[in-house]
Amino acid sequence: MREVYIIGVAMTPFGRHSDKSSVTLTQMAAKQALDDAGVAASQIDSAYYATVMQSFLSGEHSIPGEYALRPLGIANAHVMRVEGACASSTLAFQQAVTRIACGLSDIALTVGTEKLYTEDRERRFAAFQQPMDIAEVARYREKTGDMLAPLPAGVAETSINAMMDFYAMQARLHMASYGTTAAQIAAVAAKDHVHSQWNERAQYRKAMSVADILAAPLVSWPLTVPMCAPISDGAAAAILCSGEVLKRLGRSRAVRVLAVASLSGSDRKADDYANHVTRLTAAKAYNAAGIGPEDVSVAEVHDASSIGEMIQIEALGLCAPGQSGPEAQRGLFSIGGKIPVNPSGGLVSKGHPMGATGLGQIYELVTQLRGEAGQRQVASARIAVAENSGGFYGVEDGLSCVSILQSG
Repeated sequence: MREVYIIGVAMTPFGRHSDKSSVTLTQMAAKQALDDAGVAASQIDSAYYATVMQSFLSGEHSIPGEYALRPLGIANAHVMRVEGACASSTLAFQQAVTRIACGLSDIALTVGTEKLYTEDRERRFAAFQQPMDIAEVARYREKTGDMLAPLPAGVAETSINAMMDFYAMQARLHMASYGTTAAQIAAVAAKDHVHSQWNERAQYRKAMSVADILAAPLVSWPLTVPMCAPISDGAAAAILCSGEVLKRLGRSRAVRVLAVASLSGSDRKADDYANHVTRLTAAKAYNAAGIGPEDVSVAEVHDASSIGEMIQIEALGLCAPGQSGPEAQRGLFSIGGKIPVNPSGGLVSKGHPMGATGLGQIYELVTQLRGEAGQRQVASARIAVAENSGGFYGVEDGLSCVSILQSG
C-alpha cells in the first residue's frame, strides 16, 4: 500500500449563500484546493463528489459531480458521487485515500457541498423529517423510555426535528448512565462558540457563556438552540496524492494520511457504550496508524449537537467514559488544554452543510497540522483525528468514519 498525502485543502465560509448555487460553491472550493495544491485540473485522475440533500432540494438527480467539475477541466477521470448522510464527504475522502493507496490513482480531488437554504421552507423542513428518521425516533423512545433521565416538571416531549429528538434522548441516556448535567453539555457548547470567534469561515462567531447557552430557547430537552448545529450552505475540498507524486511535485506543506476507517452501526443495547460504532471504528483506525488516543494532539468530532461531541470524545478514548462533561468544565478540550477538540468551533457554530461537513473537518485539521490556524492554532499539533458520523439507525449513528492525519 502506498503512502497518501493531502497537498491542498479549501473551504468556503459556511452559512447562508443566497446568491450562490451548489455548483458555484463546489467550484469555489475545488478551485481553491487546486490552487493550494499547486496542480492543474487536468492532473486530477479521480474525483469524488459528496452531497446529501441536493437531489431533493434542487431536483437534480443525475451526475451532479460531473456537471459541477467538468467546467473546471476535470475530464477523462474516474468520477463518483458519494452519499452517507452527514459523513458523505468523509466517505468520499476515504474512498480517494484507498484508491491512491492501492495504486489506482495518483492525484485525486474530493469535494463536498450542500445548499440547504431555500425560499421553499416547507420543502426544506420536509428534507429533515424523513419517514425512516421519524420511525427510528419512535423506536428509540420505545427501547429506552425507562432508561432515560426523566423530563423536568412542565417540560413535554417534542417532535421539532427528528435528528435533535435523537440527540435529546441520547443526552438523557447519558445523564442517567453517568450523571451528566445540562450545564456540562452547555460547557461543551460554550467551548465551541468561544473557538468559533477565531474562525473567519464559521457561520457564527460570537462567544457564548454557559449561562447564555442554558438560557437560550429549548429545542428538545435538555438541548437548547446553541447546543444544536444550524442548517448551512457551503463546500469544502481536498487534493490527495501518492508519496511518489509528492516527491515529484516537491510540495512542502503536505500532511500524511496515517489511517482511515469506517463502520456501520449495530443492534447493540443503548447503554452498551463499549461497542459504540465510533469506539470500534476508532480502534480499527488507531491500530492501522500504530498510535493510541494518548498520541492525539487535536481532534475534530461530529457535533450536530453538543451531546454528540461528548459521546464521540469518549468513544475516541480521549477521556474516560462519562467524563467528557467534567473534563470540558476543567478546560481539557479547549485550545490551550490537553487535547483541544473542535478548534474550528464545531458544527454548532462553524455550521453544518451536511455534504461538506466531513471535508470541513479535514480542512481544519490540515490547517492545524500546517501551523496555519492563527489565533485558534493548537501548539505543537502533530497527530490529528477526525470523527464524522452519518445518520441514526437503532440506538446509534448509522455509520462512523475516523481519519488520522500526521504533520509532514
